[in-house]
Amino acid sequence: MIILGISGAVFHDASAALFIDGKLVAAAEEERFIRDKHAKGRFPVEASRFCLEQAGIRPDEVDIVAMPYAPIGLLSPARWHYAMRHWYAPDRALTAIFNGKRRYRRNVRMAHDMMREIGLDPRHVRLVPVEHHMTHASSAYHLSDFKEKTAIVTIDGKGEYATTMFGYAENGKIHKIKEFYDPDSLGGLYGALTEYLGFEMLDGEFKVMGMAPYGDPTRFDFSRLIDFDGKSFRINTDYANVVGLRRYKDDGKSYYFTQKLIDWLGPKREGDEIDDPYIDYAASIQALLEEVALKLIDYYVGDIIRETGKICYAGGVALNVKLNQRIIAMPGVKELFVQPAANDAGTSIGAASFVAAKMGETIEPMRHAYLGPAYTNEQCIEACKQHERKPEWVMLEEAPVHAAKLLAEGNPIAWFQGRMEFGPRALGNRSILGDPSHAGVADRINAQIKYRERWRPFCPSMLDRVAPEILQTDHPSPYMTFTFDVAEAWKARIPEVVHEDGTARAQVVTKETNPRYYQLIEELEKHTGNGVVLNTSLNRRGEPMVCSPKDALDMFYGSDLQYLIMEDIMITKQGI
Repeated sequence: MIILGISGAVFHDASAALFIDGKLVAAAEEERFIRDKHAKGRFPVEASRFCLEQAGIRPDEVDIVAMPYAPIGLLSPARWHYAMRHWYAPDRALTAIFNGKRRYRRNVRMAHDMMREIGLDPRHVRLVPVEHHMTHASSAYHLSDFKEKTAIVTIDGKGEYATTMFGYAENGKIHKIKEFYDPDSLGGLYGALTEYLGFEMLDGEFKVMGMAPYGDPTRFDFSRLIDFDGKSFRINTDYANVVGLRRYKDDGKSYYFTQKLIDWLGPKREGDEIDDPYIDYAASIQALLEEVALKLIDYYVGDIIRETGKICYAGGVALNVKLNQRIIAMPGVKELFVQPAANDAGTSIGAASFVAAKMGETIEPMRHAYLGPAYTNEQCIEACKQHERKPEWVMLEEAPVHAAKLLAEGNPIAWFQGRMEFGPRALGNRSILGDPSHAGVADRINAQIKYRERWRPFCPSMLDRVAPEILQTDHPSPYMTFTFDVAEAWKARIPEVVHEDGTARAQVVTKETNPRYYQLIEELEKHTGNGVVLNTSLNRRGEPMVCSPKDALDMFYGSDLQYLIMEDIMITKQGI
């Protein structure tokens, strides 16, 4: 069975994923091909073409296209909840009741248009809709390799109407226990405060998370934002998660929060500096998210966690690595699996895997996230020849050895290798690397290469044989989806990847999943004594991660990077 999963039905983070007989063989985000971050308002035309080409599949061989957006019936509590909670905007409330499937119909039309564009005939290839939160659940559970009864958690902004789901999975089937509906959304509330703190919703939440450790969460009481009794919650729409006329407006733009929030907290934050009182606001909303989410998890699936110790988690909020660290620390948790593409890009995987499992196929677990395109040395050389800067290049016999030497000398390098990662994290194939023991390298990358806020932290990639000592745990962490407390003895050894609160968002690298990257870190270890490298995504601020050699060259010449290694090809700036 050949199943193409597509995302984009919620108008951001379009992607495609291809399963063949239960195995995920390719996946990629549309933004990487069209060079438009989050690919807002797009369906995954180019990503779908890539997946088919990567697998050598003709369009007429595809059996099913799976979409992460389903029709929600009038008898569902979701539409009635939405209508009642949006009483102040009667046009929205009435639309939910009388035309509540309008977005589903739009998505079907757009999906059929996309299918025709890539050569799939909607008359012969079935389009199967799957509920949005079920695709999040499937993307984590069916790819986790968990065999025991497993707790399921999905938290995001919203899908069709649902914002949060708790359930469990057993024998390949996912069961719902409880759902919450828009506007009662933890992801939406965090997103509203993200906007208030001067960042873009659906993009800047991780910046708020990175800002939070600099602040004091006890200075301001944010409890008025949410009515929470330990098992249920309601967002206070006097302040956030609002539509229509309640939205705060500034310079022609509408925000997800109200004037009342401004009256309470003061002007919306502007600029890049971490300043008072906004760092404390970031700390407060992070603390509120953690408190409510942890208590809900314990209430709805705590018994399952204590029974088997396994929990799967997806949705945009699952990328909040600080919350994830707290989940791992919950009593009874043995292993937490977070889908590396936990955001809506991962729903292409979830839609396809859900359909495949429902049809009786056995889903192979996800062993790595290297699912995108790869390029040969010849293609890298051709990109150099075609590039407007006409870069000179040299062929390296041992690229990891050369890269490690440059890193140990204090140089950041662009490292472009193998298949592109799926999901928002660079995992060693489309990365900017640095030596985390070299003082100042993080500031240099922030200021001169990434052109981003100077206070933003960087992450370590580390060898699996040294990770337990550094992180003080053997919990799996292949995808940078968790933070861990760094051992005291290591904080001074790798200071450039230890955050303000003493944690690190770590990737544990294995030789089996990425032997070339593993070799590079081992070579760096010979110079520094530390089997750790600073790793951040190969892109500039506001741009998607690079995909092709041309993208890498464009990024290289648009920054102060001095070294780019693409496969076995090294390019340096003039004068080096």
